[in-house]
Formats: sequence, structure tokens, C-alpha cells
Amino acid sequence: MAQRGSISIFQRFEALQIIVVFALLLALFMYTAPTVFLRPFIYTTFLSTLPPLVLLATGLTFIIAAGEIDLCFPAIIAFSGFIFAVLFKEYDLGWIAVIAALVSGVVVGFINGILVAKIGIPSFMATLAAQFFWACMATVLSGGKSYALREAEDSSVWKWIVGRPFADSDTTWLAQLPLQALWTTIIVVFLWFILTRHRFGEHILFIGDSNDVSRVVGIDVDREKIKLFTLMGFLAACAAIMLTLENKNFFGNQGQGYLLTAIASVLIGGTSIFGGRATIIGTVFGCFIIGMIEAGLVASGLTGAWVRTVQGLIFLVAIIFYLYADDPQRRRHFFARFGRFNGFGRVQSAERMPPAPPNGVRGGE
Repeated sequence: MAQRGSISIFQRFEALQIIVVFALLLALFMYTAPTVFLRPFIYTTFLSTLPPLVLLATGLTFIIAAGEIDLCFPAIIAFSGFIFAVLFKEYDLGWIAVIAALVSGVVVGFINGILVAKIGIPSFMATLAAQFFWACMATVLSGGKSYALREAEDSSVWKWIVGRPFADSDTTWLAQLPLQALWTTIIVVFLWFILTRHRFGEHILFIGDSNDVSRVVGIDVDREKIKLFTLMGFLAACAAIMLTLENKNFFGNQGQGYLLTAIASVLIGGTSIFGGRATIIGTVFGCFIIGMIEAGLVASGLTGAWVRTVQGLIFLVAIIFYLYADDPQRRRHFFARFGRFNGFGRVQSAERMPPAPPNGVRGGE
């Protein structure tokens, strides 16, 4: 019992630090922009725009937890989005277009895994090269054109993936609830169980701590990394389909804006950039923080450069708060520094006193 009492509350509950940051920001925006954040419409908007980011950031959580990085998923969004759009619009293939887009994402992710695990190219370089290649393929194959899916709402694909199941409701905000939020929730909950309750998640965290130790304990590191990048390709393809259907339009660079935001969501959520520690719950709240900040700052009256400035400060404060709340030793050292400053000009503590001279020797001799 004594040992349990010595554990910080932030260590008992997963991602509690970032949840606290989210709650404080939400309360702040409710106070500064009540006409926006005290009404349900802003939250239904989040549920229709954030699912692609949540899927990407969740996959990236696995990647970073294994000590790797993936810079290719924006290109997968473009490439898989093109596959889906052209088959859906030009050939009217419906669900076959969905399957083809998912397969294309899985294939690209699998190739990335082979490059990293079997050939041995560092993931930063392999996925950066893949990003250029597949983005260029999407541009070349589409001819730089966009595809407008104006009649998509009439298809079963649109209704079952991003439709509004309560569209006939008399309540306006309820009629706007999107179905992609439900599918995203199911996928994220499933992946949370994989990371925290399944052997694959345990292997990923082992690999993030050390590849060599993982091999010693019998983990097939190459196989797990191939699975990892294949999963990322699948999630990027899911995001591409949702994004294309929600916008009812495909454009060649539609995934480019997600790279930094997905990485930021994972890191401020509490996943270690060095690998070995990950939290999907923290990643999800990190996505909502990123999605909420810009809307909240604009609604509060800030525009232009001030929005980016405050965003950077909030990200920095969130990460610092997480580090010091999660690590008791780091927190003790932090407050100990303030104790030293308070004692400035007084007698120094024993650990800071200069060593005493040997017996019989006076100072200066």
C-alpha cells in the first residue's frame, strides 16, 4: 500500500496530464468565446474534420513508439485518395473503389516496411524518399486534376462511411453528427487494446527501447516493423477515403497539411520521441487540442501571426507540463532549483559547499 501511495496520480491514469491541459484550454475558450464553445455546433464540426488526423496520429503513435518515423503518409493520402476518386467517379465502382484504395495504402506501407526492416534504410530516409515518389505518382496519374464527387451523397459508400445517420432529426446539431466519428472511435479503441493488451503492442514498446534486446528475448524485429508500416499505410488510406468523401472532392496535395499536425499530436499527447513509451489516449486528446486551438483563438479575436505564436506556446507548455508531472525526480530537481535561488546570499547547502581542506592544512596554504 505504501508503494502504491508513492505513485503520482498522473502515473496511475493514462494521459491524465494532457487531459488536464485539454480541460483547461476548453474552459479558457468557453470563457473567451462563449458564443462558439458553449454551443454544440463547433463540436460536431470537430467530429467531421478531425477523424483523418486522429487515424494518422494513432498510426504514428505506433511508429514513434517503436523508435521509428514515417514521413510518407501524406503521399499515401494523395495516392490512395486518387485511386478511390478515379474508380468511384470515372468507373462508378463504389465499394470496389474503397477496397482498392485500402489495398493501395497497405501496399505502400508494406513497401516502406521492407525498405526499413529488410534493406536497412533508416526510416527517416526511406519514408522521405517514398513521400516524394508516391506524391509524384499521384500527381502524374491524376494529371494535376482534381475530381469533384458532386453526387457522392446518393451512394451507399458516402452514407455508410461519412453520412449523417440522424439527418432527419429536428435537432440541428444532432442532424450534423457524422458517421466517420463512429468508425474512427471503433478503430482507435481497437488499436488501444492492441497497444496495451496484445503481444504486438508489447513487442513494439520493446523494440522502441532497444532493437538488440528485443532480438535477444525472441522478438522478430523485422516482421514487427513490416507490420507497423503496413498498419500506417492502411490507416492513411482510411483517412484518404474519409477526407475525399467528406470534401466530395479529390485534390493532389490533400494530405500535405497533416504531417506536422499529426507528429505534434503524438508528441504533446505524451508518446516519447525516443520510443519505448506510447499513449493512444494522449494522442487523441492531442489531436483535439490542435483542432481546438486555432478555432478557439480565432473565435477569441486573435488573427494572423498571433494564432501561430500562441499555438507554439501552448504546445511547449503542454510538453513541459507532461514531462514534469510524469517524472517525480525531474519535478523534485525543478523545485530544488527554486530552493537554491531562495537561499541566494545565504550559507550554501552541504551539497554545494566546497570540499573541506585536509586536517592540519589551512586555507591558502
